Amino acid sequence: MSGRIDAVLGMQWGDEGKGRIVDWYARNYDVVARFGGGDNAGHRIEVGEKKLALRLVPSAALHPTVELFVGSGCVVNLEGALDELARLSEVGVDIERVKFSDRAHIVLPDHGVLDQASEQARGAQRIGTTGRGIGPAYADRVSRVGVTLGQTLDEAGFRSCLRAIRSAHERALRDPSILPDFAEMEERMLAAAARLRAAIVDGVGYIHTRLSAGKRILAEGAQGTLLDISFGSYPYVTSSQCTAGGICTGLGVGPSAVGRIIGILKAYTTRVGAGPFPSELLDAAGDRLREAGREFGTVTGRPRRCGWFDAVAARYAAAINGAHAVALTKLDVLSGFERIGIVTGYRLGEREATISEASHPDFRAEVEYLEGWAEDISGARRPEELPNAARRYIARLEALVGLPIEVFSVGPEREALINA
Repeated sequence: MSGRIDAVLGMQWGDEGKGRIVDWYARNYDVVARFGGGDNAGHRIEVGEKKLALRLVPSAALHPTVELFVGSGCVVNLEGALDELARLSEVGVDIERVKFSDRAHIVLPDHGVLDQASEQARGAQRIGTTGRGIGPAYADRVSRVGVTLGQTLDEAGFRSCLRAIRSAHERALRDPSILPDFAEMEERMLAAAARLRAAIVDGVGYIHTRLSAGKRILAEGAQGTLLDISFGSYPYVTSSQCTAGGICTGLGVGPSAVGRIIGILKAYTTRVGAGPFPSELLDAAGDRLREAGREFGTVTGRPRRCGWFDAVAARYAAAINGAHAVALTKLDVLSGFERIGIVTGYRLGEREATISEASHPDFRAEVEYLEGWAEDISGARRPEELPNAARRYIARLEALVGLPIEVFSVGPEREALINA
């Protein structure tokens, strides 16, 4: 094995700006591979007049020579994938570069219904999922009743799998009548699978062939570390592995294949849905962050909860991922704040607390305030063009997180990313 896999992944509660950071780094890679999640992940890219909102296809779509791979750890909505490929084709992207692992599982219309019904049943304890069926699809995978993309290649076998999974769903529901008409769903899925068939490949063979050929592969994460099924703020998490460990299980490689890990951090913190959020601002400052940062979900349109940068959570995420460096996004959103807060500690009574204790009623966050800056920095293209207060803020984040910030953004466009 002569190639290697580097990675770009989120180190907060998602929405860190992974799409545009992947797009930035992808110019130095031959393959960009998604290793987890489904089309509940929305990644935005802006290059000149082109603006893409990708949900499943890797975020290097605007690099014409980069191969795009949806790995075995992902779950795929067949019709959603086809719609996304069609949109990409309309803007001139060669979609023959996009391949899907045969071991990735399928998100069926059943799963969306089950997802929404589960959320409604939770009432006040709802998780805040996108309702797109991602969680139920992963649950079926673990329960060994799921359907893989590889199983769609044999029509008779695919029909049998669909019948089996419908039977499992009917047994699990008190009211199976809420499920979509089976005959209609079956024909829709068969038609969609036939259209996607040419893009389905042996996922393990795909990755290892390219590693053996010395190709450089960039793994793209979905959501963020603090939403990871194992290490996030459980149970308010997603259903997949969002950390660097997911690269191995999601692409089918050993740890020795993984090289450099770039963690993405927003210059403040956001969260969608329920769950603990130590740095949340429930005041005018939080509203200002939301409006200035356009903090509304790419997939759902839901307003995001906003707060100051959480250095404790960032250090936790950096340790779990073994991150080597940070890409910092949305620094420009902080322009105009007289003071900017940073969460530097957690307390529970008189003792230091951990992130896993954030739901405790006596939990509190300690906040340090730095001088802000009034200048609009969106036109800056070199670090020295930033005001002193902005440079001090970057330096303080580096010290608190314990990692170098090697690139930061002052706007949504590709050219607004600056090497630190």
